[in-house]
Order: sequence, then structure tokens, then C-alpha cells
Amino acid sequence: MTGLKEPSVTSFFVPFPGRKAVVADAGDDPEVVLVIPARFGSTRFPGKPLVPVRGRPLIEWVALRARGATLVDRVVITSDDDRILDHMSDRGYQVVRSSSGARTGSDRVAEVAQNMEGDIFVNLQADEILGDARTIDQAVAPLIKDPGVPVSTVMRRIARPEDCINANVVKVVTNQHHFALYFSRATIPADRDQVAPSREDLSWDQHLGIYAFRREALLEFSRLPTSRLEELEKLEQLRALDFGLSIYVARTEYPSWRVDSPEDLEQLAEMDMLWDS
Repeated sequence: MTGLKEPSVTSFFVPFPGRKAVVADAGDDPEVVLVIPARFGSTRFPGKPLVPVRGRPLIEWVALRARGATLVDRVVITSDDDRILDHMSDRGYQVVRSSSGARTGSDRVAEVAQNMEGDIFVNLQADEILGDARTIDQAVAPLIKDPGVPVSTVMRRIARPEDCINANVVKVVTNQHHFALYFSRATIPADRDQVAPSREDLSWDQHLGIYAFRREALLEFSRLPTSRLEELEKLEQLRALDFGLSIYVARTEYPSWRVDSPEDLEQLAEMDMLWDS
């Protein structure tokens, strides 16, 4: 890409996306900041973060779940929209203004990290309703356990066959050490000989919209140019893989729900067990 500065080489950039874990010292106690980046504008669902459901805006439900994570020290809301910032500030949340030109949610989180103390920064999408806050802890734990892991995220086994071909359901393939090989909206891996229906050990995994970054890795990620794969798939995590940044993928069994449309929210509003907190 002509004119673009090549990324610097750090210890987080490795020749392959996998390595064996190294247990950190038991005395390590990193500060974990969870950031919820939110945009008011949306082509399919304008104003989504502030749309009310069961008496609270959607983003407030997301933030309440985040506060339940035991490994999180602080929850921060970032947006370039005063309506979101004012509402969440009035509810007692720390808010930080981000620029209108941020490329992705993780880039918004990086803007927060530039001027805030913290060792690990978690990006939780403002439209990801977690069934259990322990999903966040599962995303953070690999960075606490292994000081060599720069980024971690979570995946869950796909239960519904129709989700394998749904472009809104992002699939992930990992190696034997649980590091991501690739993320895609396409059905990966491809079942060429159609053997999966007869093999319980063969399945597909869905990637969930939560990332835990070591601070240095997040700032490095935000300095990278948009990659070819990121542009094609519209998946920000592919920028990391494209430039050799490893992503550990933890497995979760806890449910979560992504709100992409008003219809999604209407269906979720009927699920009583989601809104008891």
C-alpha cells in the first residue's frame, strides 16, 4: 500500500498465530478497563444504543452486564454523540468522547486507552447482550494467565445449522493452541465431503463481539492501516491477523444475543430471563 508506513515490530508480532501458554506470576494484578464504544448513527437501526427495552436503553443493559464481570475494574462508555454520553453520564457511568472518524469500535477503545491508565482494555460492543457476565472474564483470563498473549476473544459452538450460512454470524477457525487462524462471514471450514452430520466432533464456531487487548497491543493495532482482509470481510479483527498479531480464542458456553435490527430487539424484549437484573 503505497505511502503507508509499515507497522513497527514488537514482541506481540509473531511468525504464526499460535504459541503455548506461559503462566504469569501469581502476584500480577493488571488493571482491566472495559470500554463500550457506541455510535448513534446506523444504516439499519438508527439510534440503536438508546432504544428503550424493558425501561432502559439498550446500551445501559450492556453496561449493567459488564459491571458484573469479576475481572473488570472499570466500565467506560465512549462515543462521539452527546445524547449517548449525556445519558450514560447521568446514570453514573464514566464517559469519554471519541472522534467521529474512528474506523472501528476497537479504534474508539484505543482512543480511550491513549489517555487512560490501564493494563488490559476490553472492547464490548454496545449491541451485544450477554447472557452471563462471566463471558467477559473468559475473554480477559488468557491475558492474565499468559503475558505473551496480546489479544483474546471468545467463541461458542454454533447450534443452529442456518447460522453457518448467515453472514451476520461471524465464524472463526482456531489452531491446536486455541489461536485464531481466520474469521469470516462465510462458512468456514468448508465441509467438502459433507461428513459433519455424522461426526459430533466436527462443528463450526461463532465469534462473539468482545475483545480483550493488552494496552500496548491495542495502541499498535490502532496505528495499523486498514488491511485488505478487513476491508473485504468488514471484520476489524482481520487487521490484527493480517499484520501478524495473535488472537487467543477462549471457548464459552454462555449465551449472548446480537441486536442488528429492530426485529431482533423486539424478539429479545419477550425473553423475561434476560432483563431480571
